[in-house]
Parts: sequence; C-alpha cells; structure tokens
Amino acid sequence: AITAGVQQFDVLRKHGTERAFTGKYVAYKGSGEFARAGRGQPLFDAKNKFESGTGWPSFDQPATESAAGETRDQSYGMARAEAHCSQRDGHLGHAFRDGLRNTTGLRYCINSVSIELQKD
Repeated sequence: AITAGVQQFDVLRKHGTERAFTGKYVAYKGSGEFARAGRGQPLFDAKNKFESGTGWPSFDQPATESAAGETRDQSYGMARAEAHCSQRDGHLGHAFRDGLRNTTGLRYCINSVSIELQKD
C-alpha cells in the first residue's frame, strides 16, 4: 500500500495524480478553506467547490488571485494548464476552461493529497 506521505510527494513534487474518486475531499460539502498540504498556504475556499463528476475536488477559483499559478502542461499528448501553489510550485492538479458557466467558467481539478482542510 502507498502511504499518504509517499503519494503526497508523488503528486506535489513529481506531478503525479491520485486515482479518480479516491481522494478524501471529492465528496466534501462543508465549509472551510483548503490550504497547501504541509505548508498552510491558503489555496481554495470550500464555498467555491462544486461537483464536476470528474472524481477530483473541483473549484471555480482560487482563494485569492495569486494563490494558485498555472503552467502549460503538454504531458500525455494533451495541452492543458497545470495548477500549482504560487509559493513553492507544488503540483496541485490542472485548470480547465470548462467549469460552471454561471460563475467563472473555470474548473480547478485538484488532487486531495495536495490540500488540507482548515475548518472555520
């Protein structure tokens, strides 16, 4: 079995991805703020989380404009935007332009192991 620390390192530092529908925050519907795992940098507010059906926690915007950065990712023959924390460049997931039309239109698809919930 893969330990949480090993999987966290694989995602944050080696740009890995946790399996769909396995992350602890996929179905979370409460309040709070999600911070960068192990660092505490605020990244996403739970009020901006929505069900995308993709198997990863999805948010329509970062907590602040500068919380998450994006880098072009052309791995696996796809062109997409990698989402990373702005302080240490830890890989969080990917950002897509196919989110909810009634909000920002963005979908930050985030690995649960890359974030930690800070309850209100």
